[in-house]
Parts: sequence; structure tokens; C-alpha cells
Amino acid sequence: MHLQPLYSLAGVFVGLLVGMTGVGGGSLMTPLLVLAFGFHPATAVGTDLLYASGTKVVGTGVHGSKGTVDWTITRRLATGSLPATLLTLWAIHAADARTEAVNETITVVLGAALVLTGIATFFRGQIVSRLTHRFQGLPSTRVAWLTTLLGVVLGVLVTLTSVGAGALGMTALLVLYPRAPVARLVGSDIAHAVPLTLLAGLGHASMGTVDASLLVSLLIGSVPGIIVGSLVAAKVSERVLVPVLAVTLVVVGARLLV
Repeated sequence: MHLQPLYSLAGVFVGLLVGMTGVGGGSLMTPLLVLAFGFHPATAVGTDLLYASGTKVVGTGVHGSKGTVDWTITRRLATGSLPATLLTLWAIHAADARTEAVNETITVVLGAALVLTGIATFFRGQIVSRLTHRFQGLPSTRVAWLTTLLGVVLGVLVTLTSVGAGALGMTALLVLYPRAPVARLVGSDIAHAVPLTLLAGLGHASMGTVDASLLVSLLIGSVPGIIVGSLVAAKVSERVLVPVLAVTLVVVGARLLV
């Protein structure tokens, strides 16, 4: 195993942004690995998934200790996402993860997911306010089915790109559960990401699309980066940082699509 200081530096950079903005690391790390460091998209996705599962465990522990996890919502999401993850992994394996066709598919879906994430990050308030009234008053059974359907979408998206469970998933949860405290929705989203990213990451590892040296190098940099970013988050203006981040995600996503 050969640790790379440059990858650790990238981990610091992504960790800082995640800590300051709360945007999922996959939205930043995966395109960075593909575009800046030239990793095969499948390797970038697989490595990032295992990296994410480790960090989400810590986040779940914190939210669980504070009672800010709604396990019913988490279970509904996992009911849809875990089977969808297994089916997506099977499809990637059947197509051979390192073929050009899989490479192109992951790149296109990743680009589209980044564009949508950027839009959801910048316009979350407007999206939620416009859609919430359409879902208010729905029977609880309908909300449960829609949550499971959301899990299916996230399972496919995260397994293919490692992107989606953060900004996109949270925006949808805010629409489906407008009366739930935001902290509980955040905690539920993070708790759901643990089995999702772990299962998807292990599936990628079984296909040889995880780089162990890269994984350790990223963790060495990102863990302190997230800590520092979280500490300074209150001192950074979201009015400046969030729009810049959203535009960056849209531009990078468009670059992958072109």
C-alpha cells in the first residue's frame, strides 16, 4: 500500500467543504478523482462509497446519541434502496465494471446527478416550498410508499455514482415530511446512508473497483478536514459559499456530460 500525499490533500479540501456546507462528499470527491486525477469512474465511485460508509457511521453515532434519527423513515428508505443496490451491482458486474460502456454510463449519470445536486443545493428552499403543499395531507401509507420509492432511486443513483443521498435525498425528505424536525430528517438520511454505501462499496470491492491506497490516503486527509470545516462553519457565510458550491457542481456535471 502506497499512501499519496496529494490524495490526502484532496481529502483535506473535500473534508473542509463537507464540514462547512454539509454537501455529501461524493458530490465533490468522485468528480475530483475522475477529472483531476484520471481514475476510472468505477474505481472513483467504489472507493468513495467505502470512504463515505466510514464517515457516515460516525455521523449516525452522533445523531443516534442525540435522538435525531427517525428509524421508521430510515427503514422505509432502506427497504427500497438495498434491493435496488443489489440489482444495480448485479447489472454492473454483468456488464463488466471496467468496460467502456460502463465507463460512459457512470460518467453520464454522474454528470446528471451533479447538475441536479447543484440545483437542489442552490434552490432547495424554493423547491421545498413549491412542492410541499402538494404532499401535505397525503395518507401515511402513501407517504411510506413514496419514501420507499425514493430509496429505490437513491439506491441506483448512489451505487452508480456515489452521489445523491445528500442534497437530492434531503430535498425529497423535506417535501415528504414537512412537519418533521430538520435535524431528524438529516439524522435519518445519514443513518440510511450507512448500509447503502457499505453494501454498494463492498459490491464494488468484490469487482475490484476499490483502490485501497487511495481510500486510506483520502481518509487521512478528509477526517481532519471535516473536523476543521465543522468548527469554522458558523464563521463562513452561506450566502457566499453555497451559491459558489452549487455553481461548481453544475459546471463539473456539465463537463462530464459534454
